[in-house]
Amino acid sequence: MNIGSLITSYGYWALFALVGVESLGIPLPGETALIIAGTYAGHTHRLNPWLIFLVASAAAIVGDNIGYWIGDKGGYRLARRYGSKVRLDESKLKIARYLFDRHGAKVVFFGRFVSVLRTYAAFLAGTSKMKWRRFLPANAAGGIVWAGIYTLAAYLAGNAFQRASSTITWILAGAAVVAIIAVVLVIRRQTGRLAARAEEAYPGPLE
Repeated sequence: MNIGSLITSYGYWALFALVGVESLGIPLPGETALIIAGTYAGHTHRLNPWLIFLVASAAAIVGDNIGYWIGDKGGYRLARRYGSKVRLDESKLKIARYLFDRHGAKVVFFGRFVSVLRTYAAFLAGTSKMKWRRFLPANAAGGIVWAGIYTLAAYLAGNAFQRASSTITWILAGAAVVAIIAVVLVIRRQTGRLAARAEEAYPGPLE
């Protein structure tokens, strides 16, 4: 069953599960689920955008706090042993540690908007022994802002698709595909640069 089917069949429960599990450190398509839910709500009005926003915010905050707890208790020992099973390799660990060591709460907040950090920032915050009282406000703010932006954008897009003619719909869809490809390329380029800086800062295996 694909993500669209999960959203149409289970609604808010599927959204909460996908966003929450992604946030605690397992790379599931939580952000994609949020976009699909918002677009579905705008197109069909079978889901409430305010509830989508609340569910996604809660899932992000709860999932991140579980990830923080896991990182605080297990840390890099777990990452080194099981990281390959969830695509958390040494390079990604170094990138996250490089950013986290230098920017702290900023990584927690803005990490919600970056694919790799969205999954692992909370875990690394716990691993790095960041104080929970500093982690929680940045984490909550990031989850709420992220959920709000993506819910609103996806909901408006769904409304646009509903009103548009078939020709306009294809044009909008094509533009969206181009935009997504451009974003992916930019992220990959920046990830490569960060990987080089992180390797320079932390040569050899992490301890």
